Amino acid sequence: MASNSIWFNKDLQLADLHITGNTLGTHLDMQWEEVGPDYLKMSMPVDERTKQPYGLLHGGASCALAETVGSVASYLVLDPSKYICVGLEINANHLRSVREGRVVATATKVHLGATTHVWDIKIHDAQGKLACISRLTVAILANKRGI
Repeated sequence: MASNSIWFNKDLQLADLHITGNTLGTHLDMQWEEVGPDYLKMSMPVDERTKQPYGLLHGGASCALAETVGSVASYLVLDPSKYICVGLEINANHLRSVREGRVVATATKVHLGATTHVWDIKIHDAQGKLACISRLTVAILANKRGI
């Protein structure tokens, strides 16, 4: 990783990222795709777990993907011994329907402040077409519990 990296661990590599445990990310088969010096990419399938009744990618599933990649991005910016981060607000504009394949979410920073982070998350379909754009605000809190 380049020295201009926004991540707390300047040597962060894709192999360092894991989705573990009995979580929404594991249930929806979210997978890490790429880590760059100032962005993070994660994918999710469009299947029976993530579709709404019309056979399209559910907007809530898109929001779950966006919040996951954005929240983890905030976590990776922070010193985890001192801070934790939690989602504060998310919005999404669903621009194109997706029926199959995997969608890829790319989180890039808008603002990295002392008490809030704001992330821009763009979700593209397998053909690279923009399907959803989201903005996530994350609250930065003191790690008082040693989590």
